[in-house]
Amino acid sequence: MNPDEEKQNYWEKPEEEQTDQVAPEVQAPEVEAPEALAPVDTPVTWTAQEYVHIDKSPLWFVIFVIVVLGLISIDILFLKSYTFSVLVVVMAVAVIIYTRRPPRTLTYALSIQQGLYVGEHLYHLEEFKAFGLIKDGEHNSIMLIPRKRFSPGVSVYFPEEAGEEIVDILGKRLPMENLKLDIIDIVVRKLRL
Repeated sequence: MNPDEEKQNYWEKPEEEQTDQVAPEVQAPEVEAPEALAPVDTPVTWTAQEYVHIDKSPLWFVIFVIVVLGLISIDILFLKSYTFSVLVVVMAVAVIIYTRRPPRTLTYALSIQQGLYVGEHLYHLEEFKAFGLIKDGEHNSIMLIPRKRFSPGVSVYFPEEAGEEIVDILGKRLPMENLKLDIIDIVVRKLRL
């Protein structure tokens, strides 16, 4: 190959095959889509505490210690299984640590396409089969019911002013069910845990 020869592009036609005809340029007319049909995925964001914190009086702690000591004495007198006593003590320490910890204030974001962000964790809406609203005293929460049988549900507290937007977004992707506090939640609230 001589350096004087011009290199041809593989995709170009040789000069003798090229024609001078140029295809007319066709422009599609510009049509504006109505705003109602345009896909808008603006997320709703809010901040709320991760759970409802109930202050406990000194009387609550006194009753708690009496119950723990009563369980340990039942074990020593009747069961004579010291592993039960150890378990009661470990559970009592865990409950005390849990009740003394103040709830974190988290930032939540909900969008149709992304899902629900709880802090930095993303929950895709495809993971859930339905949602429901729960009125817990003066607090409002949404419970997302998982598709998997043994997966825990996701409960999120929200301010009342953001409630309508949250329900609208969730209602576009998930069916809504009537939910109430179950017996375990009622017992936990009564025990002020």
